[in-house]
Amino acid sequence: MSVEEILGFVTGAACVWLAVRQNVWTFPVGLANNVVFLVLFTGTGLYANAWLQVVYLVLGALGWYWWLRGGADRGRLVVHRTPRAAWVVGLVAAAATTAALVAVLTTWTDSAVPFWDALTTSSSLLAQTMLGRKWIGNWWVWIATDVVLVGLYASQGLWLTAALYVGFVALCVQGLREWSAARRDPGAEAAAGVVEPGAVGPAPVPDDAEPAGVVRDPGGGGGGGGTGRDPVVVRSGPDVMRSSAAGAAGSPRPAWCG
Repeated sequence: MSVEEILGFVTGAACVWLAVRQNVWTFPVGLANNVVFLVLFTGTGLYANAWLQVVYLVLGALGWYWWLRGGADRGRLVVHRTPRAAWVVGLVAAAATTAALVAVLTTWTDSAVPFWDALTTSSSLLAQTMLGRKWIGNWWVWIATDVVLVGLYASQGLWLTAALYVGFVALCVQGLREWSAARRDPGAEAAAGVVEPGAVGPAPVPDDAEPAGVVRDPGGGGGGGGTGRDPVVVRSGPDVMRSSAAGAAGSPRPAWCG
């Protein structure tokens, strides 16, 4: 077990957990994870997965920007359902990328497992792009990819990394649940701190609103010289009972009129 594998474990787990929570810090932590795995995979002959980390650096920077400025009016991006067209284009692109990578790995490298290396590389690219756009479908792609990667890393003796990806599968399932809930209830997303302040909340109170317990006398207070604009404190409990009793004795004023 190498230092790189341990660092990859820690930063990878933190990166996925932050993504589940829709915390934008997932991207800087993810960039650090990419550098660590670039070194690790190069040393173990998983060249396509090593090159993938370089692409991840670019996609991570894009995702960071999209999450902060890719929404309406250049605001924060919110969770969306994956468009059907994106599924079609994404899956076709992933298949084409897999075929191209298999040819490259077979011809110019000594990759231990060219097909699985290529397949997980292309599907990971698709999932990362979808994550950057906050499309819920990214979690389905990650789940399928991580299941394959568990076996791939175990076959190369990377047991700690394989265990990490078992944890990733569980985190991806949790991410799917939480993002689905956030899409159904934008208020839940605001509570998690992922919506711009003020985007969701109670209606603003007008500047000229009366304090609680105070109303205006629409009839000028019922007494001589009333202006109709004097604030009158609302009474409750015994005060109302006493005023009601006074009204029964002949007073024509309502109970809240002092």
